[in-house]
Amino acid sequence: MKKVTSALLLSLALVGPASAVTVEGVDVPEQLAANDSKLVLNGAGVRSKWFLDLYVGSLYVPQSQSDAQAIIDADEPQAIRLNIISGMITSDKMTSATLEGFESSTDGNTAPVQAEIDKFMNVFKEEIKEGDVFELVYVPGEGTQVYKNGEKKDTITGMPFKKALFGIWLSDEPAQDDLKAAMLGKGD
Repeated sequence: MKKVTSALLLSLALVGPASAVTVEGVDVPEQLAANDSKLVLNGAGVRSKWFLDLYVGSLYVPQSQSDAQAIIDADEPQAIRLNIISGMITSDKMTSATLEGFESSTDGNTAPVQAEIDKFMNVFKEEIKEGDVFELVYVPGEGTQVYKNGEKKDTITGMPFKKALFGIWLSDEPAQDDLKAAMLGKGD
């Protein structure tokens, strides 16, 4: 009973005023807009490599969801936000890691979405520095809107691309298992 009461109190607290969640010093908003849709924070965590924290990844959906495949397959407004928290991330490193992520999320078959991947990768050609924020906002019928520091950089069309992109963090071979769990709201 105590577990149920705690969960109920936590869910009621989350419905209250929209205050930011803090992850590794980053204030992560509890809501994000996708055109006319309001998305809620599903979960957030840290991407680390070789004991270095690189970025905070946050997942936004219309309503909380813990099924990764359902999120990947959903043709509904969704967003992933990446807050860069390390000066170790460079344009080249982000490009390389993202291309590896696409390989993993498509089981090595990037050919059907290669043109979209190539277009998307252009956003990482600009210098990337600590404090940068990327928002990848999927809007049905339009595509994935790509923002850097609040400035819209491009829109990549197609549901197959959205699935491959969200799969970087949510597929069976995600960028990092505990980041995936955190984004799904299953963190510690």
